[in-house]
Amino acid sequence: MNKTQVKGRYEETKGKVKEVAGHVTGNEGLELKGKVQKNAGKVQAGVGDVEAEVKKDS
Repeated sequence: MNKTQVKGRYEETKGKVKEVAGHVTGNEGLELKGKVQKNAGKVQAGVGDVEAEVKKDS
C-alpha cells in the first residue's frame, strides 16, 4: 500500500465518522461535510490504487 492509498483510506474513515456523528446528532452540516470528506478519500484511495497498479506493471 502506498502513501496515497493510506491517506485516502484515512480521509474516508474520518469522513464516515463525521457523517455518522452528524446523523446521530441531527447536525446536517456535519453530516454533509462527512459525506464530502468520505467521497474525497475514496477518490484519493482510488488514485493510489492506480499508482500501485502502474508501478506493479512497470
